[in-house]
Order: sequence, then structure tokens, then C-alpha cells
Amino acid sequence: MHHPPFEVLEGGEKSPSFEIPDRVENVIHLLRQKNWAEIVAPSDHGLDPILAVHDQGYVEFLQTAFQLWTAGVVNYEHMALTPATFPPGAHRRVPQSILGKAGYYMMDLSAPIGAETYNAALQSAYCALSGAEALVNGEKSTFALCRPPGHHAGKATCGGYCYLNNSAIAANWLSRNSRAAILDIDYHAGNGTQEIFYSRRDVLTISLHADPALEYPYYSGYADETGEGEGKGFHLNIPLPFGLDDAGYLAALQTALSRINDFEPGFLVTSLGMDIFMDDPLGKFKITSQGIKQIGRNIAETGIPTLIVMEGGYDLESIGHNFITFLENFIDQS
Repeated sequence: MHHPPFEVLEGGEKSPSFEIPDRVENVIHLLRQKNWAEIVAPSDHGLDPILAVHDQGYVEFLQTAFQLWTAGVVNYEHMALTPATFPPGAHRRVPQSILGKAGYYMMDLSAPIGAETYNAALQSAYCALSGAEALVNGEKSTFALCRPPGHHAGKATCGGYCYLNNSAIAANWLSRNSRAAILDIDYHAGNGTQEIFYSRRDVLTISLHADPALEYPYYSGYADETGEGEGKGFHLNIPLPFGLDDAGYLAALQTALSRINDFEPGFLVTSLGMDIFMDDPLGKFKITSQGIKQIGRNIAETGIPTLIVMEGGYDLESIGHNFITFLENFIDQS
């Protein structure tokens, strides 16, 4: 039901959204053909795990924004809330106006809020939490088929198609049982995840991504951002150049995996975006399907119980195949 009628691209161009239901439909269609895939619906985990990560005022905004904005409007099928005004610099206070709140809580124009956006984001977070719960109950690997994605959502901001940070919510929940690490291998930097854990040492966060000096989200994801306070040294950004091939990516991944092994987490959350694939319309890497297979194999070989969370990936012809190719490395052969 979350199907934004549009997004606003850089330069102000209004475009059909890349983040559409077909993304998950194409993945689950292939999963249903695999005898190793047990498909279960997410369970309701309430709001406590979400409010442990996100600001309460922000969650209330997501819950009510569309209804408040469209109060009295009869036909809102093709409408979505986006802001026109953003707070400059340090001038940040929450206004009463719903349009003012939109500018306060939304960092860009690629996460419009429709009638079912909050419900979809909530169920997406429950997918991640249900996958995390399966790990605690003894599963060696689980895949959370999350839509909308989450890694750009900060404590009190949405953007980049993301509203609730699924991986962060799951990792925070898992950290009650054992130390957790997040490995973000989406094409874009996981700026929201970085913000959420930047001052913590119990959750190691690592992001491999296109250089933010040249690519979205632009303002976060640089190599010298390594954490602050107690979290100093517990965040690692690995910015990568446009045109990166399989060999270059696998070398960077090995750096990340070595850091994870040194941390010795009890759980690993992998934020997986297939926008690293060579044909993705929003990416500029040259990673092949064979490269994706090897990426999955290298992560699986750590032996850490792993929750794989779906993030980006917008080439509809390849997205299902590439996710299956990655996941097959995590099948328990015992």
C-alpha cells in the first residue's frame, strides 16, 4: 500500500518513484520457488524497540502527518506530503504547522509520506525485528524483506526512501543479548545508522559506499568520521570510487570483515543494497552477479549469526536474482 506517486530528483525534476512495490514482489516471487526458503509473516513487536532508536516526536509525526495534512480532502489517492521549507543551520525548533514539521523531520524530497507510509514502515521494522528474534532463538541466518528501506533514517529524520531504520532497530534489540555489528553494503552511505550509533561502543557500525563527496547523502559517510565519545573508533566508513569493480569491492569488504572479526560480535546485521550492481539506475559501481555471490560467501564465512536486511536496489530485472544469489551462501547445509 506504500506506493509514492512521485519523488523529486536533484535539480527539482518530479519523477515516478524508484522505490515501488515491485522491488519486493520480484524477490519474494523467486524465494517462493526455493525449497530452502521458509517464508513467515513478521510479528508485532510494539513501539518500544522503535522508540529505543527513534525520537518519540518523530514517530508521532510519521503516524499522523498525512492525516493532518489531508484533513477535509476527499480524494488524496495521488497525493503525498513533501516539505517546501527546511530549517537553516542551527535554527531548529519544532513548529506547530504540519508543513513546518515536515521540513523539520524530512531531510530531502525522496521520502514522501502517503496514506499508508507509516503502516508500511512499521511492518518493515517488524520484519527486521522478527528476523532478529529468529537469530536469538537459534537460527544461523535470516533475511528481512524490508520495504521501505531504512538506513538513511536517523533518530528524528526520514530521507532517501527511508522512514524507520530497520537495521538499527534490529541491531539495538539484538544488543540486549550480545554485542552486535552492522555491515552496510548498500551503494549509498548509511548516514542514519551512523548517527544513531555514533556515540556507542556496544554496536560496531561499518559502511561501504560511494564517496559522499560526489554522491548522496553528501553530508555523511566520510573516512574521518569514526565515532565520538565512548563510540570513538567504533564506526568505520569506507568511501569507494565510481566504477569500482568486483576485485576492488572485495578488497574493501575484507577490511570491513577483519574489523568485525576483531570486534567479536554475537550477531551481525547486514544492510544489503543491490544498488551496488552494475546495472542499477541509481548506482555507479560495476559489481557483477558473480561479485555479489562472492560478497555473500565472504560474509557467510565469518560464521556469525547474521540478519540480512533489504535496503536499496532499483533494477527490477536483476534485483530478485541478485538477492537470491547472495542469500544462497547463507543456507545451512548441516
